[in-house]
Amino acid sequence: MAAEVPIHDIVGVGFGPSNLALAIALAEHNAGNAAQDSPVTAHFLERQPRFGWHRGMLIDTATMQVSFLKDLVTLRNPTSEFSFLNYLHAAGRLVDFINHKNLFPLRVEFHDYFEWAAAKVDDVVSYGTEVVAVKPVYAGAEVAYFDVEASDGSWLRARNLVVGTGLRPQLPEGVTAGERIWHNSELLFRVEALRGTDPRRFVVVGAGQSAAEVAALLHDEFPRAEVCAVFARYGYSPADDSAFANRIFDPEAVDRFYRAGEPVKDRLMRYHGATNYSAVDLDLIDELYRRVYREKVLGVERLRLFNVSRPVAVTDAGTVTVESLTGGERTVLQADAVVYATGYRPADPTPLLGELGPRCLRDGEGRLRVERDYRLTTEPPLRGGIYLQGGTEHTHGITSSLLSNTAVRVGEILQSVVDRRVAAEPVAEYAVSAR
Repeated sequence: MAAEVPIHDIVGVGFGPSNLALAIALAEHNAGNAAQDSPVTAHFLERQPRFGWHRGMLIDTATMQVSFLKDLVTLRNPTSEFSFLNYLHAAGRLVDFINHKNLFPLRVEFHDYFEWAAAKVDDVVSYGTEVVAVKPVYAGAEVAYFDVEASDGSWLRARNLVVGTGLRPQLPEGVTAGERIWHNSELLFRVEALRGTDPRRFVVVGAGQSAAEVAALLHDEFPRAEVCAVFARYGYSPADDSAFANRIFDPEAVDRFYRAGEPVKDRLMRYHGATNYSAVDLDLIDELYRRVYREKVLGVERLRLFNVSRPVAVTDAGTVTVESLTGGERTVLQADAVVYATGYRPADPTPLLGELGPRCLRDGEGRLRVERDYRLTTEPPLRGGIYLQGGTEHTHGITSSLLSNTAVRVGEILQSVVDRRVAAEPVAEYAVSAR
């Protein structure tokens, strides 16, 4: 008889802020139900060697665009010891932060908070471990469990999967990253490599927050270089962070969006896209305008805005042809680097799922169908659940995969797992079919 294999209630793929928040929710759930015979068990696999969240954009002057109260736990459990406020207390900065009178911490500070929280639950995560395959474990015709295989040859067996692999940098069609062509996600690493090389020109493509931050940082770091910002808009547009518009990020908004018909969902995305996409904090817009105006007064223009324009040709050598969208005039720029701040796209989880991928149902537009509890809709017979932490905007709305909703979302996923949980069964009868 085959030896018994330990079965985790949850195996998490990836360990960014979302699955970190889930690990915390699990720890608190188990601590609050200490008398139960069988706690909810979980393990997470993360390919990075340690916790990291957009390290390439941890600009030391950049601030978060969400309130510190939308941390990993507070909207789910305001009394949690894993809150940002408790982190500040542990760091000896609570009073200083209160005196700062600001809802929006520095991005590097929030990252430090994440690392602080991750260290408290590091017993349930394996870093430096990349998931390479997910295989079904059958009981007859039914998929009873999932075997999650890692690049080092190890594997875990799970009743449920929670996929939190984050976002992938997105470049325009036909553009390939290289020595002189970057995505902004690499910014700080690339800038460090350029120190001491005296670059003369950068081209920054994009009109959102990241593009504006990249332009400002390059303008600061390389005082002899020209920074050319290229975007299709007339100017940087401010984020709509007014109180009523921000209700699109309320937890209740997920329910309302999920229940809405497709025409209403499409309208809501168009109406409120400016709360999150291609929008810039007004303070940063004002600062960039001050720089442009000051340079015009001084007669030395290093920050150049190519508005209502687009790059129509970019070579590996850094030659960029910029075309005006109004008059068609073209300007050729020779750049030391071309930085694309062109956003991210959610990773498609289905290739990782192997033969289970085709069992994940899709809508008429080819998008994955997702249930309200973030569980993929699959063909029967799958006993366990495959949950998504990301890639659910089309079903759950703008806020569904953002930090604004992280604490609430992981609570809903955990509750779904608990509600669906069944008593553990002997593994021997399944082991041969799985491995």
